[in-house]
Amino acid sequence: MCGITGIFAFNQIGAFYMINLGKSIELLAHRGPDGRGTFVEELIALGHRRLSVIDTINGRQPMHDSTDRYVLTFNGEIFNYKILREQLIQEAGYTFTTDSDTEVLLNAYIHWGEACLLKLNGFFAFAIYDKQKHEIFVARDRMGVKPLLYYKDEDKFIFASEMKAVLAYNVPKEIDWVSVQQYFTLGYIPEPDSIFKDVKKLEAGSYLLINKAGVISKKYYEIPSSTQTKHQHSFEQAAAHVKELVDASVKDRLVADVPVGAFLSGGLDSSIVVASASKHVENLHTFSVGFKGADFYDETKSAELVAKTFNTSHTTFSLSQTELADNILPCLESMSEPFGDTSSLPLFVLSKKVAPSMKVILSGDGADELFGGYNKHRAEWLIKNPNWQIRFAQLIQPVVKILPGNRNTPMGDKIRQAQKLIEGLTLTDAERYYRWCSVFSEEAHKEMFQENIADNEEYKIRKGGILHAFKKNPYDLNRILYTDLNLVLGSDMLHKVDSMSMANGLEVREPMIDYRLVEYVSTLPSSYKINKNGGKQVLKHAYKDELPAEILSKAKHGFDVPLTKIFSKELKAWILDELLSQKFIEQQHVFKWSYIKNIRNAIDKNSNLDESKIWPLITFQFWWKKFMN
Repeated sequence: MCGITGIFAFNQIGAFYMINLGKSIELLAHRGPDGRGTFVEELIALGHRRLSVIDTINGRQPMHDSTDRYVLTFNGEIFNYKILREQLIQEAGYTFTTDSDTEVLLNAYIHWGEACLLKLNGFFAFAIYDKQKHEIFVARDRMGVKPLLYYKDEDKFIFASEMKAVLAYNVPKEIDWVSVQQYFTLGYIPEPDSIFKDVKKLEAGSYLLINKAGVISKKYYEIPSSTQTKHQHSFEQAAAHVKELVDASVKDRLVADVPVGAFLSGGLDSSIVVASASKHVENLHTFSVGFKGADFYDETKSAELVAKTFNTSHTTFSLSQTELADNILPCLESMSEPFGDTSSLPLFVLSKKVAPSMKVILSGDGADELFGGYNKHRAEWLIKNPNWQIRFAQLIQPVVKILPGNRNTPMGDKIRQAQKLIEGLTLTDAERYYRWCSVFSEEAHKEMFQENIADNEEYKIRKGGILHAFKKNPYDLNRILYTDLNLVLGSDMLHKVDSMSMANGLEVREPMIDYRLVEYVSTLPSSYKINKNGGKQVLKHAYKDELPAEILSKAKHGFDVPLTKIFSKELKAWILDELLSQKFIEQQHVFKWSYIKNIRNAIDKNSNLDESKIWPLITFQFWWKKFMN
């Protein structure tokens, strides 16, 4: 995996900005510590930082084809490159000078054009420049594992793997206030928008073709919805096929010229990945993280059970409060766009710990969105299938509403979940979904923001676009999973994994979102995934004979961190004096001081703190000071 950047100028004014290529490349150095490459001609400049995983000696970039007409800069991995290589040799007589997937990708585009995208099994973001036509083709993988941001005006087109590498070209930094509202609702900014009005994210399964005539934008891949072709498999048959697909996906993602390990949280998804990978890798290296003095957040015992079951070489990193606190600033420094998911901190630390010994890691990310593993999925099933739990929730509603719900303790978390369930009973399907995806309520915007930000019609339009699947009839729980795959997976989960791992030069591969698995599971009946016993039913059944019973019956546990427990006196002072001071808030003119004052008091007294709301505010304020001051 790597970092890519480039500028395609339409005229000499645009060409002037090519002098910033070197700066942009260096801002991606963490993504590719193994090498640096450039290609520069009159109106085009491409840059690359390399993390060498396949053909570590010969896969240098930007790469030219044998005729020197095409030039490629590529971030990602193509898992079926050997199959495609053989097809190109047999069908068209191509010859290859390296054993890299990079050369296969370049020749695949030359031979098949844009149609090559549907032949690729992997994750990628790449740009190919055609010297003869003077045009550039930019594409992103089906699921959106690898990021690509871009900026375009009348003089130039700019792209890069990260926001800071785009900003290196001195593009305008005009805040998109609708994105700010979305961020302070969901905790992240949904694609294709970004924190800046003129910088966009290329959507998953999309490509751009840019030349002097303009820009052609196309969505070449859509995740199938449950209303499309359904498989006529029984539950047992579906479970067997799911297992075949997961095992094949894991095997594909073991392709590398360097050792491949696995994150092992102790939850169902990572345990399945480890169970499958251990069949192909002797003495598989697995890694988990725990938190000293915070049992509610610690899953290391489950991880160690799985490691013992599959005889892996397991390492547990037990983090102290001091070590977590010491990594807050490096974690924040790695973000070039506000990102409010609290699990970014432990993932950053885990990646930092693993990177010195591994270059490639497998993870279980994506299974919750695909198979229905979140609490909101279970809650939705309960609401649509009235039962004693719903009746009991309605009965105790007056009491639950006034209790302090939070993520900090087992009881506080149960209260928080009950409050969300009760609130959802009165909402429409679409509004309930959006509320359950949200960290902040939309009602809080008027208390939080200055008047010029809080009320925006464009926010409602974007929200409607996110919820478009709910307009279709009849209602089905698969609609929620479809929306999760198109919203939460890419904009939250995959963004987090890529940014936190690549900040430390670590490549993470997600077998659970192989497009073949996603296509099959997406069209299975929702009852195969979620029922009265909870979510991921077909996935659990598929691995019931391999995993310990404790793992199969284990409740869902998010990858959270005891955030407020690590707020030392010095850290609190920094947050209050630097990020949330009255002087800064009034200069910034984003938030109402009355709202921030209440947050300050809660932090200062360590009372009534909701960590899921504190972290997004901290990350936003730190980002603002770094990029906007």
